[in-house]
Amino acid sequence: MTPKPVIAAFGSQNGQLTVGGIPVERLAERVGSTPFFAYDRGLLTTRVELLRATLPAGIELSYAMKANPMPAVVQHISGLVDSIDVASALEMQTALDTPLTASHISFAGPGKTDQELSQAVAAGVTIELESASEAARVVSAGDRLGLRPRVAIRVNPDFQVKGSGMRMGGGPQQFGVDVEQVPALLTDLASADVELLGFHVFAGSQNLHADILAEAQRKTVELVLALADKSLSPIRYLNLGGGFGIPYFDKDQPLDLEAIGDNLSALLTDEIRPNLPDARVVMELGRYIVGECGVYITRIVDRKVSRGRNYVVVDGGMHHQLAASGNFGQVIRRNYPLAVANKIDVPVDESVTVVGCLCTPLDLLGDNVDLPRSEVGDLVALFQAGAYGLTASPTAFLGHPAPAEILV
Repeated sequence: MTPKPVIAAFGSQNGQLTVGGIPVERLAERVGSTPFFAYDRGLLTTRVELLRATLPAGIELSYAMKANPMPAVVQHISGLVDSIDVASALEMQTALDTPLTASHISFAGPGKTDQELSQAVAAGVTIELESASEAARVVSAGDRLGLRPRVAIRVNPDFQVKGSGMRMGGGPQQFGVDVEQVPALLTDLASADVELLGFHVFAGSQNLHADILAEAQRKTVELVLALADKSLSPIRYLNLGGGFGIPYFDKDQPLDLEAIGDNLSALLTDEIRPNLPDARVVMELGRYIVGECGVYITRIVDRKVSRGRNYVVVDGGMHHQLAASGNFGQVIRRNYPLAVANKIDVPVDESVTVVGCLCTPLDLLGDNVDLPRSEVGDLVALFQAGAYGLTASPTAFLGHPAPAEILV
């Protein structure tokens, strides 16, 4: 059965799940078709307010747009956070369309093309350098355009963060400049016509262990302070990464955000401010901001029994929600929380396997899930769908229509 706190966060009315206060059947009529993603703007606002209240005042919040680049979502979040991090030219344009200034937009990620780098230099965003060769191409673009690029060095640290869904630092990586290579790059940049702002370290994602994250933050600050001593220009930007996880499965416990806040407060007071008094200190968060604020709604189109197992077939599937199918990094597949969205108050009375409409056994949204008795036409809600949903899924697979996205 879907954990009650997940449903309670959205609310219910007359036995129906609500999103943004609107009952889900009415919402489906408003959208005009299923499946669709719905994001709750009130929950987004509350999430950022929680971060503001728990993290120290000296920490700025950056939204990692890759988690959910829907323009309406980005516009809403841009009024709540201090900056936005992007990973492509299209994401950069979406960020530039918000009220945030270019100086509060950062562009990270490996494999930036010459065209993307030229666009970023022309726009005046901060380019987070992933390699020495990328740095050289940025310098060249600045010379050609007659502009001084704003840059920071993304550092691949010499430590790994355990317990992360994806490790993005430590050991050999496509991400960032190995820490032992950073001093040489600092020397090269000192003689180039660029504005070197500071450093970015992002070691891992989707971590639910506050003690592990706190240790990684301490190591990150220690590493950056050592690198700052080798920089010929003052450090004005320090991106500590993020990696804050959200609970997807029954046994997951929410991240202890207060412990993270206490650790960051101590680091600010004891280490960062005495040594880097002018640095903007940034936490870059995506999934933690949007992940629990979205729901995927799909309609039951068929039911069947196959050798004693109940199957519910819906009009959505892994082409919209790859992660929920278990094919986006899960080693052992586990169920995301599910509910029959128009029967929230009906008692559980059957175990069903919820599958999508694709011709592959991989198209599995819920395996032997305990749900109320459902029928063709009922709506199924898949929770924790606000991050890495539509844009992280193979939407063109088998040619089904793309789902709608709405912010309510």
